[in-house]
Amino acid sequence: MEEFGVYAVLGVDAPPRRLLRAEGSSRVSVAVPAGVRQVVLFSSGPWGGRICVNAELDDRDRIPVTIGKLTPYNKCLSWEQWEEETWGDDVTLNVTLVGGNPVKADWAEPALTLAAKEYTPQDTVAPPTARELKNSKRKRGAEEELDEENTCPNGSLQKTIPVQKVRGQAKGGQKLFTSGGNAKVTADKGAGAVQGIVGRTPPQSAARTKSRLAKTPTHTAQLVGPSGRCQSLCPVDAQTAILIGGQGARMQFCKDPMWKLCTEDMSWMAAETLAEGPTPEARIGHTAVYDPDTKRIFVFGGSKNKKWFNDVHILDTQSWKWTMVEAQGKVPPLAYHSCSMFRGELFVLGGVFPRPHPEPDGCSDSLYIFDPHLSIWYQPIVTGDKPSPRSGHSACVMQERKIYMFGGWDTPVCYNDTYVLDLGLMEFSAVKTTGRAPSPRSWHGSTVLSDTKFLIHGGYNGHNALSDTFVFDTETNMWTEVMLPQLSIPRAGHCIITMETGASRRFSESTEEAEREAGSVSRTLLVFGGGDNEGNFYSDLTTVAMEELRTCV
Repeated sequence: MEEFGVYAVLGVDAPPRRLLRAEGSSRVSVAVPAGVRQVVLFSSGPWGGRICVNAELDDRDRIPVTIGKLTPYNKCLSWEQWEEETWGDDVTLNVTLVGGNPVKADWAEPALTLAAKEYTPQDTVAPPTARELKNSKRKRGAEEELDEENTCPNGSLQKTIPVQKVRGQAKGGQKLFTSGGNAKVTADKGAGAVQGIVGRTPPQSAARTKSRLAKTPTHTAQLVGPSGRCQSLCPVDAQTAILIGGQGARMQFCKDPMWKLCTEDMSWMAAETLAEGPTPEARIGHTAVYDPDTKRIFVFGGSKNKKWFNDVHILDTQSWKWTMVEAQGKVPPLAYHSCSMFRGELFVLGGVFPRPHPEPDGCSDSLYIFDPHLSIWYQPIVTGDKPSPRSGHSACVMQERKIYMFGGWDTPVCYNDTYVLDLGLMEFSAVKTTGRAPSPRSWHGSTVLSDTKFLIHGGYNGHNALSDTFVFDTETNMWTEVMLPQLSIPRAGHCIITMETGASRRFSESTEEAEREAGSVSRTLLVFGGGDNEGNFYSDLTTVAMEELRTCV
């Protein structure tokens, strides 16, 4: 039987070289020859009890240029320099085998393996040290070519995102966090303590949080929850949510891209290696939406440095298998768009799309619909008062007949307007609201609370991350600001969902009839991740009882 091995091809004309074998070292570091513009990594032979192979391409400061993972179901990956803007002539390939009880041996191929560095990969280590952060302040040769529209507000290299009616703002370098006050998290005793920690080493008071999700990872401990990030968390049933992808500290893609959350005990489980089929390539600015009828998650779009995506990946949550759709029709590559599920179809609104260099990226005002049954994209005829082009906005499907769209931005304007799309008439209209409306913002969190209400929290206004919370009533078109101590930490790019938790289910068992009369089932608001635009990315999970929220409105 063929022996298990991991091989690398360094350059298009180079032969495969063995990096890892069944009885060899579990970690290896390889210098990529100068001038090599393509790296291919693949496995051969039976995997046995091995779980995965973590791989990363690091620059001279050990800052990841790109990351990847081999699994028993995804046995090959490739990287090309044109996709990675920080890929220079001094890069190193680091490969780590996880699982299978590997042993260390004194084998080596001198022409290939320069050192077997005993370090824990970044998806299992503590947050970066101040020295590493200082090193990451290096100048990037392609920095001036980065486009403002394709920048997450929490990235370590700040782009000055303009606010309403402010023009002519120049690009600036974002400060990396090195020290400073740690955010204080207020526990919701009615819904359970806050789960998780800020995506870096917390203060001692936070480190003593009883939740096992709040445990501070060390160089030898495995993570018990996802790393700090901005991106998509979507519920798949009453007690389960799936986290897919995202962007973490220093503009890097998360090396632990997929997690499963069980709300019964608020526990996380790493889920990437459980899924078969071709997993989506690492990306940011994508969307992940769940279809309860087919029990599938649809991942669309996003970007990776200068590479843009318009592909559709589907995760079947019953068979736990990925498939990539070969779709017909035309849809542009988009990032930071909104994606809503309505009657089994994906409704994609707005977003950022690339333009030929040196033009800046543009924002879309178009609506694209994907029909999974026919695997086809199409553009409907839409009438009425269309919203202006934008990205980083929110969209909520209300009463299975309307999509409410709020906020977003397009250089040099940040919005706080509200639009509604009638899904029967396919007609847009601007909503004349009353009450105190949220200030202009983008990358805020939003979720549907009931048939007539949705919530907006946080976001980014061009200068700071926000922490305020608003509820919109679609019957009265009225905004109401609510005060929630649990959500007092400013953040943008976070996810908000409503789900049942252990506490809410126990509550609903004794008050089922009363809850039904109130028009809703007892549920809990969950807020995950995001960042503060100061270089800090969060991995905490904050809960708010819906009963408490209703008393505030």
